[in-house]
Amino acid sequence: MTDPLSDVIQLLRPRAVFSKGISGAGRWAVRYAEFGQPGFCAVIEGRCRLAVDGEPAVVLEEGDFVLLPATPAFTMSGFEPTPPLRIDPKTAVPPDGEIRYGRLAGPPDVRQFGGYFSFGSPDAALLVSLLPRMIHIRGIQRLTQLVRLVGDEAARDDIGRDLILERLVDILLIEALRAAPAKAAQPGLLRGLADPRIAAVLRGMHGDVERSWTIPDLAREAGMSRSAFFDRFVRMVGVRPMQYLLAWRMAIAKNLLRSGGIGLDEVARRVGYGSASAFSTAFSRHVGLPPGRFMKRSDAQNENTCALPAGN
Repeated sequence: MTDPLSDVIQLLRPRAVFSKGISGAGRWAVRYAEFGQPGFCAVIEGRCRLAVDGEPAVVLEEGDFVLLPATPAFTMSGFEPTPPLRIDPKTAVPPDGEIRYGRLAGPPDVRQFGGYFSFGSPDAALLVSLLPRMIHIRGIQRLTQLVRLVGDEAARDDIGRDLILERLVDILLIEALRAAPAKAAQPGLLRGLADPRIAAVLRGMHGDVERSWTIPDLAREAGMSRSAFFDRFVRMVGVRPMQYLLAWRMAIAKNLLRSGGIGLDEVARRVGYGSASAFSTAFSRHVGLPPGRFMKRSDAQNENTCALPAGN
């Protein structure tokens, strides 16, 4: 069975970047500026307070896991009021060891392990918009164990490290998103997948993206009238059905164009267009560049990324 959640994560191409241990004791508070990249943490012992901008403040306890797909500004603190230490994660130098806030001597009031990673896809903002802004999960030991594994592997300098980290972060994301309380989430992919009728439509779109879908086709997949289906899809997912389908097709098309070795006719066919010209028109309108220029720009970016200094 097609799994839209796994499809989205694979296209996001998550890459582990940085992880660290954090502890706090006594009076402490830290205010992180908006970062934009996905961040995560798991509380190993104790408790603290987390206030993410735009979300109700929560108390994090041992065993809790938090995922912020696009990490807005937030404050983390103990329970005694104190002015926060302000940190900009875009410019701060990563520490070598565990970070300690507040009282340095004695046992900590809270210990956690967390960090951030990046998404390799240039469509990350579009895809992340379909996920909750904050995911707070309690009682899933597997997530805490996965965060520890990410931290252990990130600290190693061994063969295969990057590949293992990519796989671990894939698993971490899938575990976190499928454990999230989807029914309480704002409109998006998780809420849509929690609705049996809309989930059937999403699986249909992802499983047969080449098909020339229409609203009547999608309504039949949902077993609903056209108007009832349209209203329900927008309410659950947050975008119109054909808007979601177009965005998904274009995300796949970009991935195919960047990978190279596939003709424009074949790319068009794989994403549901009857001709290369029809696809080129739709792609140019959606992306702002025709497919050929998009490929050249992607090739140039790849060359800059992969370029190595000349040897002596």
